[in-house]
Amino acid sequence: MAPTYTQLFAAACALATTAHAVTPIEVQGKDFVNSKTGDRFQILGVDYQPGGSSGFSTTQDPLTDADACLRDAALMQGLGVNTIRVYNLSPDVDHSKCASIFNGAGIYMVLDVNSPLSGGSLDRTDPQGTYNAVYFEQVFGIIEAFKNFPNTLGFFAGNEVINEQSVYEAPAYVRAVVRDMKDYIAANANRSIPVGYSAADVRPILVDTLDYFMCNMENSTTSRADFFGLNSYSWCGDSTYVESGYNTLVEDFSNASLPVFFSEFGCNAVMPREFTEVAALYSDKMDSVFSGGLVYEWTEEANDYGLVAINSTDVATLLTDFKNLEKQYSKLDMTSVESSNSSQTSKEPVTCATSLISTTTFLNSWDLPTVPSKVADWIKSGYTNATVGSLVAVSATTIPQTIYDYNGNKVSSVKYKVLASDESNTPNNSTSIDSSTSNGTTSSTSSSSSSSASSGSSSSSSSSSTSAAAGLSTSVMGLLTSATLFVAFLL
Repeated sequence: MAPTYTQLFAAACALATTAHAVTPIEVQGKDFVNSKTGDRFQILGVDYQPGGSSGFSTTQDPLTDADACLRDAALMQGLGVNTIRVYNLSPDVDHSKCASIFNGAGIYMVLDVNSPLSGGSLDRTDPQGTYNAVYFEQVFGIIEAFKNFPNTLGFFAGNEVINEQSVYEAPAYVRAVVRDMKDYIAANANRSIPVGYSAADVRPILVDTLDYFMCNMENSTTSRADFFGLNSYSWCGDSTYVESGYNTLVEDFSNASLPVFFSEFGCNAVMPREFTEVAALYSDKMDSVFSGGLVYEWTEEANDYGLVAINSTDVATLLTDFKNLEKQYSKLDMTSVESSNSSQTSKEPVTCATSLISTTTFLNSWDLPTVPSKVADWIKSGYTNATVGSLVAVSATTIPQTIYDYNGNKVSSVKYKVLASDESNTPNNSTSIDSSTSNGTTSSTSSSSSSSASSGSSSSSSSSSTSAAAGLSTSVMGLLTSATLFVAFLL
C-alpha cells in the first residue's frame, strides 16, 4: 500500500536537520572570544536591513521573512560572512525561523534595540523626555525576542545618538540605557549577552565618547559598555592605511579595554568598491585594536551601498561589490585572524574620572538618571508583552529563488548548508557560488533599489509549499523528496 501523506510528512520531519547551534560569543578584555574554545572571534559582517526603513513595521522586519533569510544566509555563507547587524526590529513578531536559519549557517547577529517608530528610541535633542517606560517596551521587547538564540552576539543600546546635534546630557542617558539593558539581561536571560554602543565617526569627540562608555563606575559597574562600534567611511577607493586615517584610529583606540569594531564601513565615493581596506583591517597593523567590521550594506537601496539587488520576490542579482568583497575575504588567513592574545583578553578598564574627558563640549559627569519605576519593575520581574523566540530545526537545501551575477549570468549551486554544532561561518568554506555561462534575461538583471527582500513572502512560501504538495502524487522517492522540501520551506 502506498504511504500516506501523514506518514511521508513524519518521515520527512525525521530527516530534517536538528537545530545545530553556534557557540555563544563572550567578551574578555578587549576581545570577543568563543565561549567554548577561547579562540578570538573577529567580525566579518554585513549590515542587514532589506528595504531600508520602509521595509519595517510592527508586523514586518528583516528577520520575519524566512524565504528571504534562507536566500541571504546561503549567499552570505558563500561570501564568508559570520555576522549581521540588523537596525530595525519589532518585538511583536516571531523571529524564530530567520534567527534559526542564520544560526544554522554559522552567522551571528548584532541587534539594535531601537525603532524608528514613535517612542522607539532616545531623542538626542530630548533624551530626558524620551527615557521612559514606553521606550523600554521596545528595548526589553527586543531582548526578550532574541535572548534565547545562541547566535545573538550582542545588542546596540544606541546608534549615533551622540553627535553635533545632541544635547550635552545625551551620553548619560545612553549609558543609563546600557545599564538598564545589562541589568535586565542579568535578571531575565540564561546567559550574559554583551551590550554596546555604535558611534558616529565624529573625530573631535570620538575618543571622549570611547572613554565615557568604557570606563568603570564604582557605583554603577553594569553601566559600562561591553563593546564599541564605529560607523566610519574614511577609506574610499584604493586608499592606504595612512591616507584613510586608519592609522589615527588605531592610535586613538589602542588603549581600549573593550572590543572595538567597525559597525559600518565601505565608502562608496569611488564605484565599484574594491574593499581594499579589508586587508588592512584584518592585518597585524589593526587586528590587535579592532575586532573586524560590518560592511554597509547587504541590499541595494537608494543610496547605492548594496552588495545584492533584490529585483523581485524570486530574483536577486549579486552586484560587483559582492564579488569584490568575496575576493578580499578569500585572501584572509583566518588562523592568524582568530588567534588569541592573553595581553588583550586580560585588559582591565580604567576608573571613570573627569580627567578622561578632553573636550569642553562633551559631558564630564557620570551621574546617571534614575531608572523609571515601571522599568525597574520589568528589570526585576521581566517584560511579558513580547514574542519570545526559540531555535527551530532547519534543513540544508537549495534556495528557491533565482540568482544572477553582475554580468547577467545565472548563478548555480547556491545551497544553504547547516553547519555542525559550534561551527561559525568563514571565508573559503565548503559552500560555493558559481555562475553558469548563459546570460540571464534583461528583466532578471535589472535592479530595483526600492524593492524589499521581505515583500511578497507569502506568495513565495505558498508557491514552494504548493510545489511540494504536488509532488505527493509521484513515486515514493519523489514523495519523500517533495515532503522534505515542504518541511524545509515551512521555515
